[in-house]
Order: sequence, then structure tokens, then C-alpha cells
Amino acid sequence: MENFDLLMHGFGIAITPFHLMLMVVGVLLGLVVGVLPGLGAPNGVSLLIPLTFTLDPTSAIILLSSMYWGALFGGSTTSILFNIPGEPSSVATTFDGYPMARSGQSTRALTLAFMSAGIGALIGVVVITLLAGWASRFALRFGAPEYFAVYFLAFAAFIGMGSASPVKTVVSLATGLLLASVGMDNVTGEVRLTFGFSDLLGGISFLVVVIGLFGIGELLATVQEGLRFRGVSSRIDLRDMLRTIAELPRYWATTLRSGLIGIWMGITPGGPTAASFMSYGIARQASRKGAAFGSGRPEGIIAPETADHSAGTCAMLPMLALGVPSSATAAVMMGGLMIWGLTPGPMLFATKPDFVWGLIASMYVSNIVGVILVLLTVPLFAALLRVPFSIIGPMIVAICFVGAYTVSSATFDLWLVLVFGLVGYVLSRLEYPLAPLVLAMVLGHKAENAFYQSMVLSDGSLGIFFANPLVSSIMVIALALLIVPKLLHIGARLRGRRPASQEIR
Repeated sequence: MENFDLLMHGFGIAITPFHLMLMVVGVLLGLVVGVLPGLGAPNGVSLLIPLTFTLDPTSAIILLSSMYWGALFGGSTTSILFNIPGEPSSVATTFDGYPMARSGQSTRALTLAFMSAGIGALIGVVVITLLAGWASRFALRFGAPEYFAVYFLAFAAFIGMGSASPVKTVVSLATGLLLASVGMDNVTGEVRLTFGFSDLLGGISFLVVVIGLFGIGELLATVQEGLRFRGVSSRIDLRDMLRTIAELPRYWATTLRSGLIGIWMGITPGGPTAASFMSYGIARQASRKGAAFGSGRPEGIIAPETADHSAGTCAMLPMLALGVPSSATAAVMMGGLMIWGLTPGPMLFATKPDFVWGLIASMYVSNIVGVILVLLTVPLFAALLRVPFSIIGPMIVAICFVGAYTVSSATFDLWLVLVFGLVGYVLSRLEYPLAPLVLAMVLGHKAENAFYQSMVLSDGSLGIFFANPLVSSIMVIALALLIVPKLLHIGARLRGRRPASQEIR
């Protein structure tokens, strides 16, 4: 009941003419970001952060979160109409969305995607509403050892549960931690890893890194792939749309299952991309007509879209309540909060309730705004995709450099954008995950300070991380996430080899 009262107060903050305007602007900008390959939600949000410095934190986070929802919707548009996923999490939508659109059912495919996305986001926001207060109260029991254990849990979850190779994830995390340690140490005052560059004394801005990795890096990868836009009809037929909405209840089991998968993958560091693929795979296995998947099955669109948006929304819960982002975009948003002087975590709920519940309330409204706007603007953004990439590409580069320069008005940051653009391109070609790198950059200082304080409290003994039931439970879970998935993988490989060995005998 307390959460409901706080939510009603949040709606009073969110539903103002100014904030509604910000939601519309944010969703439209997000649609552009999601539609254009080479941008992506993390880069779009990072580019927008410098423009929010003149806004109060509540208005700024409403704008950024609305842009995030719009980017997720925009990625679905290109996946269905052009077979080009504007977002990595929209790849699974292409499997059945594009074949359905090519068969002359583009309105049905788009409506299934957008309505499923809206339902998935609603499921995620309801979970945040119900669990936010409990999660923040639970986190108030945390001290320095508990916080370090949570950060270690986040790193371990990315290694053990991520879709990439554990070794590559460790390399990505280590790179992020190294980048976070550049500059002057807050504890000892020593200068680290500046290599004589005075511009690095203040450290490396995570915004500059993100713009380089996700902006320039993805653009280089897009250019190499020789992108070509080949679309299908993008006109929305109102009667087909209403007919499709009426058939959605038939797929309630797929929607519910996908929403639950999205909740789990959003709260843990699985993320929207992993959630969409997992949901699609399970939907295919659960379907009695599994062989028809890939030819335009409705479940093949509903499953990934519901899980994608449910996971993207739920990723905000650990970021707000624990200060631990579970996706690259949530990490960028958390960096923005820290720039505005807000520290994500349990005290944020106690000291800034207007901010937290205004944001949660805005999630309900902005997702409704997103569904409406995306249906109205499909023809517009489909036409935008027909603009030659030789024109769109330089525009994206210009936006990236302007965004990087506005962070601190330093020319040195422009060189860093180029460097990290090349790094991002190389990492993506070698299939190294970028999200752990961003996570490590955001959490690096916090994890280092928590570890240092823990060592001071224990006179240098690592036993402090097993000194009470709470911290020891978190550490055991973290170690299990590191070890158990690997053991299961080894067991699966051994079971797969056993029949072959028996045949040889």
C-alpha cells in the first residue's frame, strides 16, 4: 500500500505538461537512435546526457529513459520492415517479423511487435513498483564488505551467465577496471596510468568511452558489412491493426512466459539481448508447430519483443536500488545520475523519493506514449531508412564528436573517441562483449573504495567477506555463478561425447 501511495505521488510529478513533452521528445529521439544502425541505445543515451545538464535530475532521467524505450521500439521497426536489427536485442525479431512482413502482413507484424513490447514493459514496471521499496530497505543493511560483495556478484554474473566466452568477458571487465583507475587515486592521491598526459589526471570520462565504443565502433562495423536497405511496405492499416490486437489474448502463455524470462534476465546481468534470444528459443520448443518458426509465426515476434522490453525495464531496478547496473544502457544512465550528484542505491529512495517514484511513474506513461508514437511514425522512419548510408554515416560521426566535445569541452576527448572507436571495432570483430567493459568503468571506483574500506576494517583480512550471513551469502552466490555454469557446460560436453564412445566400443 505504501508503494501505491508513493506511485500516485510519482504520477503527480510525471504527468505535467513539461514532462509529457519530454517523454514525447525522448521517445522520438529514441526511435531515430533505434532505427539507424550504428547508433544504439547506450550511445544515444550517452550523447543526450550533456544536453540534460540544464534540466533538474527528475526531468533529465525521464528524458533519458524515454529515449531508451524509443530505441527499443525503433529497433523492432527496422527488424520487421528491412531485416536489419537497429538494436542487438532486436535480432531475434527478424527471424519471423521480416518473413511475415514480406508475405504482405507488415501491419500485423508491427502491431504484434509493438503491443507485445508495451505489455513486456508494463510487466517490468509493475515488478519495479512492487519490489523497489523492499530492495532499497534490504540494501540499507549493507556496509562496505556487502557492497563489494554485490559488485563482485555483478562481475561474476557477467562472467558466468553471459553469452560470450568467460575468458573474453574477463578481459573486457579487466579493461574497464584499468580504464576506471586512470588518473588520481581518491584514497592515496597517487597518479596512475596517465603515461605523462596531463589531460588524463582527471581520469577518462565513461561518456567518451561509450560514444567511441558504441558510436564510432559500431559505425565502422556497419560500414565493413556493406549495409544495404531493402524494405517492404510500411503503411499501417487501421483495420488490420485492430484485428491483430484482438488476437493477442490467444498468445497469453507465450506473453507471460516471455515476460518472466525478461524479468529474470533484466534483474540479473543477462540483459535484453540474451532475454530475447532465450525467449524465442523456448517459444520455439514449446510450440507444437515449432518447424514453422522462421516463416512468420506470431509467437516468433511476441516472445522476443515481450522479453526484450521486460528485461530492458527491469534492468533499472538493481541500478536504482543497489547501484549495480545490469546492462550497458543502465550503466550509462547510472553514470548520468552520478554526474548530477545523485548516488544510486538504497539511500536514494530515502533522500530523493520524488526523483525515484517520478521516474517509475514516468515509465508507465512513456511506454504508452512509445506504443502510440511508433505506430504513427512507422512510415516516416521507414522513409528515413531509404536515405543512402553515405549521408547518414557522416551525420552519425558528427553527432558522436559533438556529444564527446560537450562533455568537458576538451579536444583531447575527440582523440579518445577515435581511439575507443577503433578499440570497439576490434573488440566487436573479435566477439568481445562491450557491456562488461562499461559496467566495470562505472563500478570500478565504487568497488575499489568498498574493498579498501573493507581492508581497513579487517586489518587486511579477506575473511571480512565471510564475516556475517549476509555478506557470506552474497559471496557464495557470486562464486557459484562463476563456477557452476562452467561445471554444467563441462558436464553437457561429457554427456554429448558418451554415446559416441559407446558406439566405438
